[in-house]
Amino acid sequence: MAVIAVVDYDMGNLHSVCKGLERAGATPQITDRPDEIAQADAVVLPGVGAFDPAVQHLRSRHLEAPIKQAIASGKPFLGICLGLQILFDGSEEGQEPGLGIVPGVVRHFRREPGITIPHMGWNQLNLTQPQLPIWQSLPAQPWVYFVHSYYVDPIDPQARAATVTHGSQIVTAAIARDNLMAVQFHPEKSSDAGLQILANFVSQVRTASLVESR
Repeated sequence: MAVIAVVDYDMGNLHSVCKGLERAGATPQITDRPDEIAQADAVVLPGVGAFDPAVQHLRSRHLEAPIKQAIASGKPFLGICLGLQILFDGSEEGQEPGLGIVPGVVRHFRREPGITIPHMGWNQLNLTQPQLPIWQSLPAQPWVYFVHSYYVDPIDPQARAATVTHGSQIVTAAIARDNLMAVQFHPEKSSDAGLQILANFVSQVRTASLVESR
């Protein structure tokens, strides 16, 4: 059974993420230990809250290098919500440098009439890389659950895996690059579509583990 390290840095509701992964058939392991992250078949980086405390907590626990090494190793990696944002160079929310794994910055929604900030609740994805394994068996424009005031703006538009529209603003809702996948929404709160996404990720983990064991 696939062991998935769920990175614990005091910035997320790890329980709901783990329950979703368990329902998808994985064995989640909540950890802040570099050796367990290195040994896991895959890594999930969840997160809720503010950008600066998140990267400060990661660095205080010496987790920046293990996260970068996990991604560089080729093992499946999934960032969720704040776990997407801290992969970028920095954020308009704070002063701390991000992990710099994905070139670009995190921006605040522009205020405009008729929209609320934070962007909270159900919204539809536009899948800009619809053939990705993570989107398998989903409808063309799946409904997922968001809670965020900031969104990622990658320098390379090819990194976008999905967008979402809030008011007149079309922003990045997910990124994908090789073994790295990260989403702004909460799959663990997104009902059937979210569980399907987690199941697809677990399926990718199993496939990668089989290839590596040959």
